[in-house]
Order: sequence, then structure tokens, then C-alpha cells
Amino acid sequence: MVSHSPNTPSTSRKPRSIWPLILIVLLCLAPVVFAVLAYYVPSLGLRPTGTSNYGTLVQPQRPMPDAQALPLASLDGQPFDLNSLRGKWLLVSADSGACPESCVKKLFILRNSHASQGKNVDRLARIWFLTDKAEVDGQILEAYKGTHMLRADPARLAAFLAPQASPAELEAALKAPMWIIDPLGNLMMQFPADADPISVRDDISKLIRNSRIG
Repeated sequence: MVSHSPNTPSTSRKPRSIWPLILIVLLCLAPVVFAVLAYYVPSLGLRPTGTSNYGTLVQPQRPMPDAQALPLASLDGQPFDLNSLRGKWLLVSADSGACPESCVKKLFILRNSHASQGKNVDRLARIWFLTDKAEVDGQILEAYKGTHMLRADPARLAAFLAPQASPAELEAALKAPMWIIDPLGNLMMQFPADADPISVRDDISKLIRNSRIG
């Protein structure tokens, strides 16, 4: 006959340590704490110093002038209100009507940056401010069809695009850069005249992709 040993009471278990749980909570909170410190205590040096954009941000942003502050006219002499384009991202350049090679390069960069935006192409428009009354060559008109070509008084235009320029620097200040105006009507980014076309395109793509306006 097989005998069974009597049941013995189970030995009492030691309570589990809560330190693993505390460690998990601390690991989950660490990114939040790091972000808060980086934002509110910049002296700690936790905030990244580099920027991911190629263009230079305009600081402070400048609002788009109305038709009285900046009278504009199309090539056929019809008045044009810049605010009629509000709601779109505006790719802007300025130069003389003769449009030398440096001018053509800017128009080319902006046209190709615009055309490369795929399904977002309708969210942008291109503007060329002409700073004199010179006639525009027919080849330029044909090559950059779709660009709003608008004559503007250079002094008033400079008050918006390049307000820090002295009278002696006015012409160069207007001819050198390319700009972006956001859909809310704020001048917000500037590119140099010798800008890399791919980098300009990528900046514009990033703005369009990440923006919920325009």
C-alpha cells in the first residue's frame, strides 16, 4: 500500500521589490523631463543649436503691405493687389525688367521649386517684382509663364523686402535674395541669389508638407 506524505504548508513568499517598476516609470518620464528642461532652462545647453532649414528665417516676420503702401501693376498696366494671393505660399524675386543672367537663375530656381511640389503645386504662386519700366524679353515671358510679373516702386518695395538697406544698397538688396511669403501674408524666409536649387526646393517642400495653412 502506497503511503502519501502529508501536505506541508507552503513556505511564505518574499514580497516583490518595487524598484523595477520605479525604474520603468523613471525611464518613461526621462524624455518629458529632458524636453521641459531644454525648453524652460536654455542655460543648461540642452536645446539643440542647429537648424534644419537652408534659407534664413526673417526675424521678425513682416506683414504683406496693402495696395496703398505698395502699389503694383501688371505688365499691361493693370493695378494688382498683392493680398489677392493671400492663402498661398508665395515664391518671390525682384530685379530689373532687363533680367540679366542672375535674374534668370532666380526665376528658374523658383519655377522649378514650384513645379516639383506635385499634388501641392496649387498651394503656391510665383511673383517677380520688376523694379523699373524696362521691357521684358519675349523669351523670358514665355519661359516663365505663370509667374506674376508686377512692376513696383523700388523704394516702397525695399521698405517691405529689405528695410535695412541704405539708399546706396537698395538696388543690390532687392536683386540679391529670393523670399518666401507664407499664406498668412508674412515675409518669413530668404534665400541668397547664389542658392543651391536643390536645397531651396527641399526647404519649400518641407514647409508645404508640415504646414496646415495654405
